[in-house]
Amino acid sequence: MSDLQHIDLSWEGELAIVTVNRPDKMNALNAEVIGELGEALDSLRGDDAVQGLIITGAGEKAFVAGADIGELAKMDAVSGVKVSRRGQGVFRSIERYPKPVLAAVGGYALGGGCELALSCHLRMASENARFGLPEVGLGIIPGYGGTVRLARLVGLGKAVEMTLTGDMVDASAARELGLVSRVVPREELMDESKALLRRVTKNGPLAIRSALESVYRAMDLPLAEAMGVESTLFGVLASTEDMREGMTAFLEKRKPDFKAR
Repeated sequence: MSDLQHIDLSWEGELAIVTVNRPDKMNALNAEVIGELGEALDSLRGDDAVQGLIITGAGEKAFVAGADIGELAKMDAVSGVKVSRRGQGVFRSIERYPKPVLAAVGGYALGGGCELALSCHLRMASENARFGLPEVGLGIIPGYGGTVRLARLVGLGKAVEMTLTGDMVDASAARELGLVSRVVPREELMDESKALLRRVTKNGPLAIRSALESVYRAMDLPLAEAMGVESTLFGVLASTEDMREGMTAFLEKRKPDFKAR
């Protein structure tokens, strides 16, 4: 992995913290940031010491306040497709990540920032968080998956309204819509995010990976095929040492010691 200029990595036990660090630009995404985010995720994917990831933004004002408009203003039809597909590829890799990824959203999550949060498996917001897809006000549409993921998460009607008006919703409304699972004071955001993610990572890592695969593959499959995928994954897990350990620990009334095998 090359030296990262705009992405900071830190570790706390089994958790990796991925921070978009451009506070002077409200952590706006440009091609360099998107590329570095992809590099960081790739580097953590095979790290067995990392069981969960938190993605957040530096500073108090923004998670990620959108894309870099100065860069986008130079697009033509061909480069616009490339920009969109590059961002979609990185965000798709987050959605299909084999480890749980939580977005800790403090402040503005607009445009590409909202799309980044949507691609994560879990989302927690601070009380000052604001979400929105304001692209239509710039004469474009969301290009990193926002028109697809928002409707799946909050329902078609509200997604269409947010996309066509470009209006922001505050943290309380985001929670009511199911856009985030929890809203906490700004100073508690990271501690609460770690606590929630650790409620996930204490479970069997192979089971977590299979659950994520089953849930997200089902979104692209007819019901019968999705059920088949679930059955296959269920059967594979039944052959693992982790399954034996989990069930033995339950019967023996102790905490399981999972080994990811």
